[in-house]
Amino acid sequence: MDCITKFFLMMVICIIVMAHHTGAEESKGKELINQVCSLSPTRDLCVEVLSSDPKSSKANLKDLAIISLTVAAKNASGILVDAKALIDDPDLSPDIQQGLADCKETILDAESQLEDTIAALLLDPKTDAQVWLKAALAAIDTCDDSIPGDDDILSVQSRVFRKLCNIAIAMSKLLAKSPQQY
Repeated sequence: MDCITKFFLMMVICIIVMAHHTGAEESKGKELINQVCSLSPTRDLCVEVLSSDPKSSKANLKDLAIISLTVAAKNASGILVDAKALIDDPDLSPDIQQGLADCKETILDAESQLEDTIAALLLDPKTDAQVWLKAALAAIDTCDDSIPGDDDILSVQSRVFRKLCNIAIAMSKLLAKSPQQY
């Protein structure tokens, strides 16, 4: 009996040590942000975006993906506000005003698609949230195509929007490949 008791005691200790070690290896917060953003071509923007939320210090990968999507949605809202303001500018030609109106509609679609992406990630991080993100990117492309030129305020904001969506796409890919449940 004494030998069996020692064996079980050793097994329990090994299991506890392994569980603690596995938990310690799971990155969170700043460490995870640095790991994720080191893979991004827009590393500085990625770190800035993911660190912008006070909850990011204890965030897991799914939390960080949602933070990036929230920031992208805020950016889309900013584009929408600017598009609405520009539509009413009487100095703009009717063609540009129509392009802005079309852009406004596609930005509304992009906002909706980002909300759908967040909902998909909340329900199941393994879902293909990238479909919604790619639809949001297609919407911003349609917006850009509606307005001539590439140096106006909306074009500048749309480039940032693309970068934010690409950060979220990279994170959703990591979530989809992750063996852990978040």
